[in-house]
Parts: sequence; structure tokens; C-alpha cells
Amino acid sequence: MRLALTAAAFLLAAPVLAQQPRPATCPRDLLQNEAGFRLQQTRLAAVASADQATQCRTFREHVAYLQKARSVFATCQGEPERARNVAEMDSELVNYRALIANRCGGR
Repeated sequence: MRLALTAAAFLLAAPVLAQQPRPATCPRDLLQNEAGFRLQQTRLAAVASADQATQCRTFREHVAYLQKARSVFATCQGEPERARNVAEMDSELVNYRALIANRCGGR
């Protein structure tokens, strides 16, 4: 009986436990993410015809930005936006890491 009550209490509390409080900086962080995406797109377009070293440096900086953006989405968004945006960042990270490995010798 005690086990059943404990299990029932846990099941009822699970949704509350899953919803961690979001940092107070989330609204600002999400706005900075949006501005950062625009800046990153501009930077990537600007190096399209640049030398390989410049492109590789920009690609590595973009990977660092994507990691930061992913963290903000994971921390600051609720479902389903969180899942969608985190998955998009994960996909972009895979693509840019492959691009770096192929074009930049993994450097």
C-alpha cells in the first residue's frame, strides 16, 4: 500500500518536477539569440567567397554560436518550441562540424 501511494505521489509530481524555473534572463537571452542569428547569417554570407582560412574560422565561430543558442533554447523555451529549436540546433551543429572536417581538415 505504501509503495502504491509513493508511486502515485511521484506520478502526480512528475510534471511539476519536469518544469524547472527559467532564469530571469531568458527574455533577454532569447532576443539576443534572434539578433545573433541575423548576425551569423550576415557573417556566413560575407565569407562565401573568402579564402579558406577565413571561412574555417567563421565556421568554427558559428559552431560556438550554435552551441550557445542551443543552450538558451533548452533552458528558456517550453515545449514544443524547445524540442523543435534544440533539434534544429543539433542538426546544424552536425552539418557545420562535417563542413569543418571536410573543408578545414578538422582544424
